[in-house]
Amino acid sequence: MRTKIFALGALLLMSALSANAETFDKKKKKETVTYLVSMTCENCQQRIESNIPFEKGVTDLKVDLPNKLVTIEYRSDKTTADKLKAAIKEMGFTVVPFKNIKKETKEQK
Repeated sequence: MRTKIFALGALLLMSALSANAETFDKKKKKETVTYLVSMTCENCQQRIESNIPFEKGVTDLKVDLPNKLVTIEYRSDKTTADKLKAAIKEMGFTVVPFKNIKKETKEQK
């Protein structure tokens, strides 16, 4: 009887550990992409903020209207940067991938 209880406990412990490992793997698959978007007003910002979070895999969204930047954190196992770009384009905006100029300048030195 003790052997069965021990085996059952070990089985439960192993399944709990594998669930934690799976959660850890999902965290590793998060990526961030930033786009320069042709937003002109607060209504544009609100349209993006109300639609993009519902795209599959999106975990975080930041919209910077003065700089016309949209930063999206997403799970790469659920979506791609190209799909997110297409979703913004479908709303009627021009979308260009944004690269941090300061970062590129530092790398060139």
